[in-house]
Amino acid sequence: MSKLIKPAGYKALLDTTQTEQGIKLIKEFFQQNLSTELRLRRVTAPLFVLQGLGINDDLNGVERAVTFPIKDLEDAKAEVVHSLAKWKRMKLSEDSIAPGYGIYTDMNAIRADEELDNLHSLYVDQWDWEAVITENQRTQAYLREVVERIYGAIRRTEYLACEWYPQLKPFLPEKIHFVHADELLRMYPDLSPKEREDKVTERYGAVFIIGIGGKLSDGKKHDGRAPDYDDWSTVAEDGTVGLNGDMLIWYPVLDHAVELSSMGIRVDKDALLRQLEIEGEESRKELYFHRQLLDGKLPLTVGGGIGQSRLCMLMLHKAHVGEIQASIWPEEMRRECDEAGMPLI
Repeated sequence: MSKLIKPAGYKALLDTTQTEQGIKLIKEFFQQNLSTELRLRRVTAPLFVLQGLGINDDLNGVERAVTFPIKDLEDAKAEVVHSLAKWKRMKLSEDSIAPGYGIYTDMNAIRADEELDNLHSLYVDQWDWEAVITENQRTQAYLREVVERIYGAIRRTEYLACEWYPQLKPFLPEKIHFVHADELLRMYPDLSPKEREDKVTERYGAVFIIGIGGKLSDGKKHDGRAPDYDDWSTVAEDGTVGLNGDMLIWYPVLDHAVELSSMGIRVDKDALLRQLEIEGEESRKELYFHRQLLDGKLPLTVGGGIGQSRLCMLMLHKAHVGEIQASIWPEEMRRECDEAGMPLI
């Protein structure tokens, strides 16, 4: 498997029982910290939504959703969610959540088009969260504040894991570094976006890259984003563009950057219209979610997703996400992982 990373001399520091106990410890502790930091309450979320309402997350706009017909709805199609970026905003409106408060939930998804490797699985599990904000909080400064709070919760989780299992040693830096995607392009103009991510994350240990989705000064995007949830086209107070980004951690077990979270301030009416035009997706304006937003029925929000299995993988020093979660893997990958000392569940 050409994409599989097999760390030389890798040996899992925790056995199967310790790993399962560690997963439970980390998930319970982190979600409580996340809830406290951002004043979020837990809600129940759907595994699938009706097709054609514009509620499902389009990710990069090319991934196929898993679909199935519903017998009792005259074979209307349902889609397994990619994430809950839009559904959460509707839930906040439905529950009349006040600014400064929000929700989080366990999001489970199937991404059939995922390219499988140490970090990517067909099965996705993450904490999806969303909070109501005011117009004055639609700034990069506020986004950075939220990122720092989440990073603080991650560091406390690392401390707990290392206390519980002394064989684990902490590796996260005290502070997370912020860099705009265009600044990153200027720093490493001859590298691809993923190579830039590795370079800057190795340098700082933990990085939040701002401005994912819009074109940079070279006319290319750092990475794709759907036009109808994150605001990646608003010009911020410092002149940079974008109110969203990705959190990356340098992971010494794999010697690679790991994306742990994607988050951002969500589109308002102006940003939605602008981004739909940029992407040539104006037809989406007639979908249910988009009409709700354009008609002023949805609150201003900030939100994102934090990978559950990835967080556990990093905190427990595992080399493959398949050591944390049960999924389907190519037989060749299973064999190579067994030989490399990282047996998959």
